Amino acid sequence: MKIKQYQVDAFATRAFEGNPAAVCPLENWLEDDLLQAIAEENNLSETAFFVPTENGFRLRWFTPVKEVDLCGHATLATAHVIFEILGCAEPAIIFETRSGNLCVEKAGNQLKMDFPAFPPTPCEDSETIVKAIGVRPIELLAADDYVAVFDSETTVRSITPNHSLLSQLDLRGVIVTAPGTDVDFVSRFFAPKIGITEDPVTGAAHCKLAPYWAGKLGKNTLSARQVSKRGGSLTCEVKPDRVVLYGSAVTFMEADIVFET
Repeated sequence: MKIKQYQVDAFATRAFEGNPAAVCPLENWLEDDLLQAIAEENNLSETAFFVPTENGFRLRWFTPVKEVDLCGHATLATAHVIFEILGCAEPAIIFETRSGNLCVEKAGNQLKMDFPAFPPTPCEDSETIVKAIGVRPIELLAADDYVAVFDSETTVRSITPNHSLLSQLDLRGVIVTAPGTDVDFVSRFFAPKIGITEDPVTGAAHCKLAPYWAGKLGKNTLSARQVSKRGGSLTCEVKPDRVVLYGSAVTFMEADIVFET
């Protein structure tokens, strides 16, 4: 069996920055165990698989250990492959996903992704989180991830988490965030529970961060940077029940997965 695979740096303007994702176009779905095995073999934060449908494409995302409901950077990477490599001439792509239909369209030299908003709500302090990240946040909120808010970008950059403790949390992971010095807000994302110690740039995290910071800063269009080692930038536009993310991507590698079944 041979499967084409592309590796794309998402939320990046050049190779070796942003978040790498593997993208595999399929004619038909393979067994879930095989999809998961490919994602585990890739050992990237996400591997995306898609098949054509009547209205667009069905899209699924896998971490090295499980399938997830939403992934921003791998959606960006997949749209980049469809537009730039496979030559899609349509102005917009509709992805059918576990999080509903997601629309991606070209916006100049960027791609514009329309995602659901998941505003986090305040929750009780967690001593496990404090121990895991080594500093007490000024505010703790929760959606499907915890959101720990700090008062400075320096604090967010300095955090060295205890991944063993983080993997014991009841939610998927922890987003740490603060006002930025050159952007509206910065963040980092840790999710060892699903095989991601630190994600370089996390589109889905901004479906929670953008509504929060829009309320704090009183503006609906925000500049953001995820201050991981690789780093990546994006623009967020907050609408009722939706978050629109803008970002660019670059192709790093094309390959064939070849194996015997």
